[in-house]
Amino acid sequence: MNAHDPIRRCILLGERAPRESLIRLALSPDGAVFPDVRAKAPGRGAWIGVTRAELESAIAKGKLKAALARAFKTGPIAIPDDLPDMIAAALERAVLDRLGLEARTGNLLTGAEKIEAAARSGKLHLLLHAADAGTDGNRKLDQAWRVGKDEEGSDLRGLALPVPRTILAVALGRQNVVHIGLTERDAARRVSETLTRWLHFIGSHPALPTCETVSQGASALQIIPTGAGNSVADDDTCEELE
Repeated sequence: MNAHDPIRRCILLGERAPRESLIRLALSPDGAVFPDVRAKAPGRGAWIGVTRAELESAIAKGKLKAALARAFKTGPIAIPDDLPDMIAAALERAVLDRLGLEARTGNLLTGAEKIEAAARSGKLHLLLHAADAGTDGNRKLDQAWRVGKDEEGSDLRGLALPVPRTILAVALGRQNVVHIGLTERDAARRVSETLTRWLHFIGSHPALPTCETVSQGASALQIIPTGAGNSVADDDTCEELE
């Protein structure tokens, strides 16, 4: 993160964080709330940085509706019963789309042999495994990555994604995607950002397995102290400040 990254305020926690760490909520013309995880919908947006469990609690207690009413300052607001499901699905889709884009631009490897070769030569920046990948295969690639990073004996290892190989294969347009390696630093950062936000929301908090992109154990909600020098919207709507 740099000093020019857009900062937003979570309407439920009151804490400020980079926009990429938060989830934007928007209103349809009829007042229904929907997730706008790509922050593309027109009009005002309200931002949240909570986990799914925290969101469900806020909905049940009426806190989300009250916060949205303050943020949007509009007519009646309807919160869909399946809003948490909608957000989880949208975040998963964002991760899969990002992986697919990196595959099309040549920044992504599949196939254990190719990934192992890149890992041992120090060219791997992020390592991911399908949820149903075999333990032995994971360990072999994890070890190759540690060797290439000169970090033997450390806990550096690939991340097991919460989706199986069939889902990854469809997203990447390839067959039998069991392991994924990112070989370009910025590509690994982009994937890490979308992954961190998704994993934080669904309540999975493993440290992302990359030294260059995300600090070990970092939360998706990277709190920004008041007066840190970043531009922030003054009200809870946190409108676009491009």
